[in-house]
Amino acid sequence: MVRRFLAAAKNGDGDINPWVIALTVMLATFMEVLDTSIANVALNHIAGSLSASVDESTWVLTSYLVSNAIILPMAGWFSSLFGRKRFYMICVGLFTVSSLLCGFAPNLGSLIFFRVLQGIGGGAMQPIAQAILVESFPHEKRGMGMAVYGMGVIFAPIIGPTLGGWITDNYSWRWIFFINIPVGIFALLMTLYLIFDPPYLKRHSVKDGLKIDYLGFGLLAVGLGALEIMLDEGQRHDWFGDAGITAAAIVAGLCLLAVVWWELHTEHPVVELRLLKNRNFALATVTMYFLGFVLYASTVLLPIYLQTLMGYNATLSGLVLSPGGVVVLYLLPIVGFLLSKYEARWLVTFGVAMCSLGMYQMAGFNLETDYHSAMMARIVQSIGMAFLFVPINTAAFSYLAKEQANNATGIINLARNIGGSSGIALTMTMLTRRTAFHQNVLAGHITGMEEGYRSMVYGAGHMLVAQGADPVQATQQAHGLLYGMLMRQSAMLGFVDSFWVLAILFLLMIPLMFLMKRTRPGKMEVAAH
Repeated sequence: MVRRFLAAAKNGDGDINPWVIALTVMLATFMEVLDTSIANVALNHIAGSLSASVDESTWVLTSYLVSNAIILPMAGWFSSLFGRKRFYMICVGLFTVSSLLCGFAPNLGSLIFFRVLQGIGGGAMQPIAQAILVESFPHEKRGMGMAVYGMGVIFAPIIGPTLGGWITDNYSWRWIFFINIPVGIFALLMTLYLIFDPPYLKRHSVKDGLKIDYLGFGLLAVGLGALEIMLDEGQRHDWFGDAGITAAAIVAGLCLLAVVWWELHTEHPVVELRLLKNRNFALATVTMYFLGFVLYASTVLLPIYLQTLMGYNATLSGLVLSPGGVVVLYLLPIVGFLLSKYEARWLVTFGVAMCSLGMYQMAGFNLETDYHSAMMARIVQSIGMAFLFVPINTAAFSYLAKEQANNATGIINLARNIGGSSGIALTMTMLTRRTAFHQNVLAGHITGMEEGYRSMVYGAGHMLVAQGADPVQATQQAHGLLYGMLMRQSAMLGFVDSFWVLAILFLLMIPLMFLMKRTRPGKMEVAAH
């Protein structure tokens, strides 16, 4: 049976079909990216089940993001130490086993520990999968391969909250972890039989003279860990008004500055930051940061608006987002084809413009916005997203040699993940503060001396009395109703401001495209070996 499967997976030259390889690595990637968002909607259930507060349960998310961020940029170094296929299988296996342990966790402490293990296993899966795809496809078809990879990276965070909410409501929060197990086992078997290290990718060991960059490893781990804690916990603890968040910011800043200097000067760096001297790769990395920023921020912001102001339940709000995910799935192969005809940077420019248009439409939302309008705005934004991920990655690797792919994918995936964490943290902070600002402004215009306000109180009180309310309490209830209206209007204006800022941030990516080197569609520009 295995022989038949291997025979079917090979192309006419006897090599493994690159599309089968793409499917293999996409499965694990989708599973890993899904876990960055699927637990978000289950925190209340997790807290109640494990006798913890909701604030304590947020460490289920933070612990995963911290360990994930630490291991991401070091995937290339570990691949050279263990061998890429072996290390990739270790990661998939660790992720699968830790998912099982998360599902059986008896208390919050053990769940957080298992999530750390899950983040370690999952962190390296994204860059290794991308490196395998870069090598498996010839340059003229690389866009199509990246499109398959993009289906996992872009679609997973869109569908994650919806799937997590459905599983939690209909079964148990533990099943959001158990669903990883069959996918992980299948991905392991596929990798075992179909993925092989290329001949030029040589494994190094300490016996062969490989020096371990202990200082770089330590600085990077502490710096990225402190940064993720600051971003994830900052809004909850009033940012720099809290001593712990301030300390985390200082530690992150000092460690990350130190690691940049050290990695650029040491002979055997754990992260090859010298790749950022390549102009296209550096600009693509910055662009990927902004893509992660807006993708994750909007994916969090829109459901909150729908559920808190429009009264949608988790399933209905998910249905607003889901058509956009379907659009991405349909468009990604088309984008991969267009990359063989047009320069990547022009496709990115079109994608940025469409995303900005979608955010502009969201900035026009109000308390009367209907389902169709919200869904169409998300679809417009999703059209733009489909034109971003694949062309950005194509531009990033245009002038890099294949031998540099392992290190490069770790850096660019880290940029997207840090961008996502930054986007969620800063957007939620802006939403909270702009809502408070608008509340103060609107409250300043509401006084008992204004005729309009008195008329509204009188009318509301009269309506309540007509419905059977006590006449003495009706006036107080009327004031409460108007205060609730003020709060909703303030929150709506806060959302509008947040959507506006995200739309402008997208447009700021366009000038970066004109700084990139030109690449001919279908041709490979390779750095000197």
